[in-house]
Amino acid sequence: MGASHAMAFKTLEGFEITGLVSTGKSKDVLNEKLGGSYPLFNDYKEALEKTNPDAVCISTYPDTHEQFALMAFAKGCHVFMEKPIADSVEGAERVAAAARKSGKKLVIGYILRHHPSWIKFIDIAQQLGKPLVMRMNLNQQSHGYMWDVHRNLMKSLSPIVDCGVHYIDVMCQMVRSKPVAVAAIGARLSDDVPVGNYNYGQLQIRFEDGSVGWYEAGWGPMISETAFFVKDVIGPKGCVSIVAKEAGGKGKSDSVESHTKTESLKWHHADINNKNEFTRADEWIDLTDEPDHQELCNREQSFFLKAITEDLDLTDHIDDAVNSLRIAFACDDSVRTGKVIDLV
Repeated sequence: MGASHAMAFKTLEGFEITGLVSTGKSKDVLNEKLGGSYPLFNDYKEALEKTNPDAVCISTYPDTHEQFALMAFAKGCHVFMEKPIADSVEGAERVAAAARKSGKKLVIGYILRHHPSWIKFIDIAQQLGKPLVMRMNLNQQSHGYMWDVHRNLMKSLSPIVDCGVHYIDVMCQMVRSKPVAVAAIGARLSDDVPVGNYNYGQLQIRFEDGSVGWYEAGWGPMISETAFFVKDVIGPKGCVSIVAKEAGGKGKSDSVESHTKTESLKWHHADINNKNEFTRADEWIDLTDEPDHQELCNREQSFFLKAITEDLDLTDHIDDAVNSLRIAFACDDSVRTGKVIDLV
């Protein structure tokens, strides 16, 4: 993600890269990709002091998000940060408070909020009546480099927290109702998974308006690719589904590029006549604006720039990010305790 955001900063008008930071060799590889002209740093604090940037982009592992964001706000920087906002609810609240106190902008990388097809998916779901039944998953048969990434992520977060915040955010946008309870299950399927964590999880959310949703996430070389890509919403008036024939195919489950593809939306109408036969044909919606992963990152950074230059009110954006993380961690608690967690 950091490399994709850096490419956006290089190509979009309004940005200038002042430095690249990582503890390993990734900054050297990225610098070469970008043309080899940027200052490189091993230490984030040193980079802040020496480059004095107007903004920072935090694309590190989640356990550094809070610390790095707080340092940036203290330095007077705007912050773009990959999800989740922190690796604890309390940390997320501290980051949100620091953003408010500093008067600087905080944008969290909910990439699906910038995807035209996902925006349409949510719009149609809101036309299906209440309650809604929302079914989503993203299981990744990860291997090679991606299994290294997932093992590192699991040092601080489970799959249903790290990935789940995206889809919990989508569900909350669809229903715009208060979540009242969560239940979740999980399993540790490999000794490579840090002790105390799990690499398969499934969560269920119940909302105040009667809507329900589930989300499933698994990481690792043992994960099944059968039905790994499900994005489906049902309501009294019908259902809408993302049908990703290409992105949902064999060998695509650990492809970041595939995760944001929608390809087609199928909108089924429940209207029936006195013989219980359907009166309206299913609609297939193929949006011509289907951005690839890099273009989505460009759109995220264009929004970040707009938020700064036009002084956008990001209160709801930040509150939604904290709320989705709060729900995800409640699901994590349910896995670890075996209990239904009431949200108050």
